[in-house]
Amino acid sequence: MIAKKRVWLGVITLSIALILAGVAYGALGDRTLSQGSRGPEVTELQKRLASLGYVVGKVDGIYGTKTKAAVTRFQRERGLKVDGMAGAQTIKELKLMTGNSTNASGKSVGPKNVDVQLLARCVSAEARGEPYVGQVAVAAVLLNRLEDPAFPNTIADIIYQPLAFSSVADGQINMAPTSSAVKAAQEAVSGVDPTGGAIYFFNPAKTKNKFIWSRPQIMQIGNHMFTR
Repeated sequence: MIAKKRVWLGVITLSIALILAGVAYGALGDRTLSQGSRGPEVTELQKRLASLGYVVGKVDGIYGTKTKAAVTRFQRERGLKVDGMAGAQTIKELKLMTGNSTNASGKSVGPKNVDVQLLARCVSAEARGEPYVGQVAVAAVLLNRLEDPAFPNTIADIIYQPLAFSSVADGQINMAPTSSAVKAAQEAVSGVDPTGGAIYFFNPAKTKNKFIWSRPQIMQIGNHMFTR
């Protein structure tokens, strides 16, 4: 009888430890991850890298050679210390590029999964020199895509969707945003949408793309036409 009680106590103790471990590792924190690391934090790291197009292999919570290679490439392309380990600076930059964190259950937290800084960088790169209302409009387009099932469900995935924005292809997305772009992004996040629901924008003087020209046009602001 005493032996059985000890076994149950052991099971209960182990269960509590596992629960506590799940809470500790639930979101991608600042703990340094390296080859051999395991757990939900590594899973989150792999998901975020994969969302940016980095090859991590199977998303399995195991920091293997492919995950290390993906981290190394990410560090090199972002101008970080290249050591293949996901330390505080690497994780900070990855969070900046991929939006909000997740809680212990893996559910995204924060309004609309919006990384305002990344949104501002895209606005700055795509609408630099445009009137302020045009910059708000560009930010609104990206936010409108979050509500459309035809597009990815995070700002990072929308911006880094292949061939979606020329500023990603030419690297301008990596430049620091202008102050007006930051303000425009914040205003759009607050609910302002000058376009009335546009999900595309383009410069009529610079493209002959048949698809974009076929979209129902809403209005032109500055050099950009906004469409549904």
